Amino acid sequence: MTAEAHGAIEAVWRIESARLIAGLVRMVRDVGLAEELAQDALVAALEQWPESGVPDNPGAWLMATAKHRAIDALRRRRRLERKHEELGRDLVTRNGAGGPDLDAALDDPIGDDLLRLVFMTCHPVLSTEARVALTLRLLGGLTTGEIARAFLVPEPTVAQRIVRAKRTLAAARVTFEVPAGDELAARLESVLEVIYLIFNEGYSATAGEDWVRPGLCEDALRLGRILAELAPREAEVHALVALMEIQASRLRARVGPGGEPVLLLDQDRARWDHLLINRGLTALARAETLRGAHGPYALQAAIAACHARARTAAETDWTRIAALYDALAELTPSPVVELNRAVAVSMAFGPAAGLELVDALRSEPALEDYHLLPSVRGDLLAKLGRQGEARAEFERAAAMTRNTRERDLLLARASACAAQG
Repeated sequence: MTAEAHGAIEAVWRIESARLIAGLVRMVRDVGLAEELAQDALVAALEQWPESGVPDNPGAWLMATAKHRAIDALRRRRRLERKHEELGRDLVTRNGAGGPDLDAALDDPIGDDLLRLVFMTCHPVLSTEARVALTLRLLGGLTTGEIARAFLVPEPTVAQRIVRAKRTLAAARVTFEVPAGDELAARLESVLEVIYLIFNEGYSATAGEDWVRPGLCEDALRLGRILAELAPREAEVHALVALMEIQASRLRARVGPGGEPVLLLDQDRARWDHLLINRGLTALARAETLRGAHGPYALQAAIAACHARARTAAETDWTRIAALYDALAELTPSPVVELNRAVAVSMAFGPAAGLELVDALRSEPALEDYHLLPSVRGDLLAKLGRQGEARAEFERAAAMTRNTRERDLLLARASACAAQG
């Protein structure tokens, strides 16, 4: 197979796999079986398309192939399990006269099947790690190896998470549906959390050699945009998309020529992607027109918008950012939010005011191993001229981080404090 053909098939898979699997889950009511059938269709494509060429409607081709394999598989198993017999009969009926045209359904705009799959892969019955892995696998179209490399964990670990996630969904009899009423809000929160975690790992990698992993940010953005199409009346969905669009606009400026980190106030704002900023501001405006537009993602997006609107670092409205963090801390109190609020307060009212807030967090158990606490404290101490103490804090932060690039940056700041001291 030529590299060009392989690349074309891979691109088609990334685009179509989520809808394909979603449609198959609706038919077979089993996410594990649906993925197997989708993979079978992909194998068939890899065997046939290099010779026959990519079809005009590759998604419909994959669905038709998977559908026929589903019917065959269910017919083979009908004597072993009554459930399969019923599903097989249902599939045959759907495929016969009077049944819906599944190929035509695939050509419809992204619809309920995909939304149901989103809620299934992000179900709270799964651990956070399992939700992230399964979402990237089924909705992001990533291979197990790609997910493992993105999160710097062994491939067998990711494979086990995915297998266990499917078993857990089956054992819990999680239904393939969009939740309603009060359950919708709780389940939607889980979906947004998964997308947010994927984006954050790409924006600021927790470990490894790279400061950022743009591929993960792109995957999260794609999932967020899809969700915004599927849930157009949910303010927090649009707010999360706004936050990610604006944050993603800085990715090129966050890394120097040698891959070293470039902090926000030192970034060349001419390198920010203003198309993404405009998209983000539009999404934020849309969120603000909807009911419930003052959730945690809306507040974070408003903070990001303050940075995006400032032409220079000096023009940043830190007083407003501090006020937004006050609101966020009241809405979703956490030590990490308080630490971010302390940074904003220091920028708005001076490093001494910020240091007072940071020092109040030093006894927080949740921040005991959080490297950004000594990092922020070191920065504030340095601004106050307490270089010896600042150096110790930067060295402590460097020992705690698992990201090589960030460690180098912190050690360089410690050395600078030593030189000034």
